[in-house]
Amino acid sequence: MDRRTFITTAACSVIAAPLVAQAQQPAVPVVGFLSSRSPEESAAHAAAFRQGLSETGYVEAQNVAIEYRWAKGHYERLPALASELVRLRVSVMAAVGGEPSALAAKAATATIPIVFLIGDDPVALGLVASFNRPGGNLTGVSFLTGELGAKRLGLLCELVPNASAIALLLNPNNPKAESHRQDVQTAAHALGRRLLVLHASTEAEFESNFAMLAKERVGALVVENDPFFDTQRNRLVALAARNAVPAIYHIREFPAGGALMSYGASLTDAYRQVGAYTGRILKGETPANLPVTRPTKFELVINLKTAKALGLTIPQSLLLRADEVIQ
Repeated sequence: MDRRTFITTAACSVIAAPLVAQAQQPAVPVVGFLSSRSPEESAAHAAAFRQGLSETGYVEAQNVAIEYRWAKGHYERLPALASELVRLRVSVMAAVGGEPSALAAKAATATIPIVFLIGDDPVALGLVASFNRPGGNLTGVSFLTGELGAKRLGLLCELVPNASAIALLLNPNNPKAESHRQDVQTAAHALGRRLLVLHASTEAEFESNFAMLAKERVGALVVENDPFFDTQRNRLVALAARNAVPAIYHIREFPAGGALMSYGASLTDAYRQVGAYTGRILKGETPANLPVTRPTKFELVINLKTAKALGLTIPQSLLLRADEVIQ
């Protein structure tokens, strides 16, 4: 080999070396984040999801990418959004914001791992075979808040003992709406209270529902667990305040924003757990072997300022049981 050929070959090798190293570098995994909610009102929960991911060593924009898709309370958009994530060939899909997201994700793919976050029984919904052995491409977190409607009714009756009629607000588009209604109806009958069932799946229906409360002389309101109601949190809290209606909700974010009270598990921690499961799957674990997690603690949160504005005195028995009292 003459001197000129040697120099040319060496130079080509130097140039090609970084390109070969770059080609051999593993691609950054992409996580699909499918939510029935809105990005603005669930920013803290999306941050909790990323925290869970980081606990397993994955940090967004460093060694993992996240594709966010938001239905903004319009459940009919979820199937198309889920299919879009499937076409992007995401490594894992996190389906959060309740049953509508989980069911849309399940319908979109039988191969991509899915980590869901729902408020009800995933076995009854057909998402998994069992809590301990999910058996397919889905696992996740069920924080069981949808099963606590009867408990919330009981707490509300303690706070407003003279309310002979209590309303229940449901989203008819929620697949568990009828089951929730039956649970609360049974509890209301046992407590000797008349239950007025109201439905809302659009913003426009809230005003007429609260007008109905006054017309029917309803003394209190149970707002059932639903992602659409989460997206409308500020509006619901404002309407309850304007109409002087004592109301109970499913997560602390409501009383933290000015509502009267809530009873349920921590939604923030549930999102963190979804993030942690997503990271574990990225590391090689399979959904079939990851048990569906459930909460071990439920929080009673009371807003004293709101109670005072409503002219209510919180019974000492409730205050002693409260996990958090907002002054």
